[in-house]
Amino acid sequence: MASTPQQHIAILGAGRSGLGSARLARKQGAVPVVFDEGDPVKLRKAVEDLEREGFRVVLGLEGAREACAAQKFDLVVTSPGLDAGWPLPKVFTDAGVPLIGEMEYAWRALSHIPVVGITGTNGKTTTTEIVERMFNVCGRRTIACGNYGHAISEVAVAEAEYDVLTVEVSSFQVETITSFRPTVALWLNFAPDHLDRYPDNEAYFAAKKHIFDYMTEEDFAVIRAGEPLGELKPKVITFTTEAGVEADFQLLNDSVLFRGQRIAHVSDLPLKERHNIENQMAALGAGWAMGLKFEELVPALAGYEPARHRCEFVAEVDGRRYINDSKATNLHALETCLKSQDNPVVLIVGGKEKGLDYTPFRPLLREKVTALVTLGEIGEKLAAQFSDLVPCERVATVQDAVVSATEMARPGQSIVFSPGTSSFDMFSGYAERGNVFRDAVLNLSSAKQPTQTKETLS
Repeated sequence: MASTPQQHIAILGAGRSGLGSARLARKQGAVPVVFDEGDPVKLRKAVEDLEREGFRVVLGLEGAREACAAQKFDLVVTSPGLDAGWPLPKVFTDAGVPLIGEMEYAWRALSHIPVVGITGTNGKTTTTEIVERMFNVCGRRTIACGNYGHAISEVAVAEAEYDVLTVEVSSFQVETITSFRPTVALWLNFAPDHLDRYPDNEAYFAAKKHIFDYMTEEDFAVIRAGEPLGELKPKVITFTTEAGVEADFQLLNDSVLFRGQRIAHVSDLPLKERHNIENQMAALGAGWAMGLKFEELVPALAGYEPARHRCEFVAEVDGRRYINDSKATNLHALETCLKSQDNPVVLIVGGKEKGLDYTPFRPLLREKVTALVTLGEIGEKLAAQFSDLVPCERVATVQDAVVSATEMARPGQSIVFSPGTSSFDMFSGYAERGNVFRDAVLNLSSAKQPTQTKETLS
């Protein structure tokens, strides 16, 4: 009997998901080659890591064209950050090589394990952390992966035993699915974002909605009531904290109800803001859909603490509270943060130009914000747009922003770092940006003996 020809797989992206995909391809008997068109200097460590494990790495578009001409590839696996229409993926797709994403590729090796897939413009990471904790406390072995935590390809390579996978799913990841099927899909919300990647909000919405494409009548969709998703094939569970809106999960005074029956008091939940109550409702819906009882699910939430950079209290100095909300990479997250603030706010905002419209924020700024400090690619634009509304100051760095905001704030006010856009004009990601803000505040406060140094507000 003739042996099956060895597959040759092009892996696009030399980062974490690319390394995971390359390891998975080799484990399955294929020959992977890793491609990247990024800056060779910035990629040096990633390339060294790949080559140390014996993987061939090709940098640059010309190298990709030469490799594609010299070798017939059976499949191209792309990292989430790469748009399939960009030049590097098109080198292969124009040559007729079928393309899938890293999540789809890894899921094919894990399809025997039920998946809770979590998507939404905001709240994905918090909800993913909650679901991971909840299942593990209830004795259902799980791991957070996908767009948060481990790359899903890393999980496939490790071969640890899990009862369910908790997968944070971005729109970039579901763009390229061809069979990915969550057992339970959570749709938290939708708001304009990523207009630097998508031509309009309709395209962004359509990309996110792909998460439901391969689900069946046996599966569950846990969705925020009122989201315009149309008819879905899976069974639907809805949630809301809005008064007068019909849903399976509802908030009535201090009670969380499921289909009219109280399952928890708000005081039983670790996070008590309305948007986070909805995140916890969605998580509870996932647990219920997977056959667990609320009597065990609600206690399992206890003790959860969100990670840094999400409305995180950093310090109080001379009566001024400093809040780190660096994870606010879109306008909906910025809006949520501002609405959660009780004190008058001096707002630090700005970052990468993503084509977002800040005009609808004028009423909220008028209500909540006493002064504005802007920075980044859109700093000048924002200062010009809102200077008639509140005092504005444009600065070059986060450290300068902390100094300026401190000078503009009065005791009893909060200085809130909630950029409302991504950080890639100045930083590697929101975490680095948030750490720079934290360091600037703590350096400012080191001689002032702050009353607290750690608290999380949402």
